Amino acid sequence: LLLFSSSINAWSTGQWDITQLNNPVSCILLTTAIAMKLGLVPFHFWFPEVLQGSPLTAAMLLSTVMKFPPLTILFMTSPSLDPTLLTAMAISSTALGGWMGLNQTQIRKILAFSSISHLGWMAIILIYNPKLTLLTFYMYCLMTITV
Repeated sequence: LLLFSSSINAWSTGQWDITQLNNPVSCILLTTAIAMKLGLVPFHFWFPEVLQGSPLTAAMLLSTVMKFPPLTILFMTSPSLDPTLLTAMAISSTALGGWMGLNQTQIRKILAFSSISHLGWMAIILIYNPKLTLLTFYMYCLMTITV
């Protein structure tokens, strides 16, 4: 989806720069691709199951380090992303992550739903203040690594 988004943008603008997306289809595809990689709510189903089946070290790496590249792309392309779609995903991620985390008894699933909820907060903060998203991500990583 990321490559398809940049291809559509290159086809309509003539340049391969994904930091300045002008095509609305490209913006939606890029937002969807990053949400899929991060595990935001419409695409969150893979994350709790993968985290539950992995050892704690791999779960920590998956919850922290592996989110850094998509968040970097999200940070770089934040001015040209679709704010309505990102807001809808962020609000639903925050609500569903917190709600589903309340019903869990296993530590890895609690961490997975915590990650989904925190990513929702990061996505909503990204719209208003992208640099604050980095601070939120660093604090999330610090809390997750200590757990």
